[in-house]
Amino acid sequence: MRIVLCGVRGSTPSPGPQFVRYGGNTSCVALSHGSERPTLVLDAGTGLQQLTPRLEGEAFRGTILLTHLHWDHTHGLPFFPSGDRDDARVSLVMPAQGDPVSLLERVISPPHFPITPSQLRGDWSFSSIEPGEHSIEGYTVQALEIPHKGGMMLGYRVSDGEVSLAYMCDHSPIAFGPGPQGFGEYHSNACALAQGADLLIHDAQHTAEEFPAVASFGHSAIDYAVGLAESCGVPRLLLFHHSPARTDDELDRIEASWQGRTVKVEAAREQMVIDLPKPPGRVSGS
Repeated sequence: MRIVLCGVRGSTPSPGPQFVRYGGNTSCVALSHGSERPTLVLDAGTGLQQLTPRLEGEAFRGTILLTHLHWDHTHGLPFFPSGDRDDARVSLVMPAQGDPVSLLERVISPPHFPITPSQLRGDWSFSSIEPGEHSIEGYTVQALEIPHKGGMMLGYRVSDGEVSLAYMCDHSPIAFGPGPQGFGEYHSNACALAQGADLLIHDAQHTAEEFPAVASFGHSAIDYAVGLAESCGVPRLLLFHHSPARTDDELDRIEASWQGRTVKVEAAREQMVIDLPKPPGRVSGS
């Protein structure tokens, strides 16, 4: 499985010289089977624009799987050149909570935007996904609801039969109580998605010092993401959904402060490419 981070920022894009190394685009992660072109995209923030150069002039033909419908996870949809062309084939899938087209039209339609989703060029389809196990673009996708304010939010575990990725980009575990450290419970759905995954990409918008004042905003403390990875036996964690005000230098210091743990902790960087090989000794399909 090859993973390309097209956008790693949370809430709103962050342009400017202080955000160059980690990137200022909002959430978007592209997955491919090895060196093939990406066919499964998780979320469609402004980072979706960064996928077009990687397709080398080809139309996108695959699935965009949304975790939820907040602006920073949908803003890239009408600005995706490889998806807005006559030969594109795009299946847009979102958490089930009503008619998909009607929901998207609340923010992508006049007077808020010049066109509606159905007016994008190419063969676009719009559908919903329920919690459970699904087969999408050659991957097994487990979808489970996790807490986040303002509509249904799904976390995903994506497996190609050899390796697995857990993706919880927006997560408010404090909704289940303070947990062992005051940052939220390691609740059953979060643990089910993360347990034994080869890589965890997790909401890490707040520091421990910031968290008491913003706990109700719907995001995680960095400490929670690290604790969840360690408790679920995940070897590698990418801190994701960075605060829009978090500068490159601050992210450098955060990443350095978490070295030496049982889990490898990294701050997600836009344009980072990760190849997940099958671990030695693992039987295919496990």
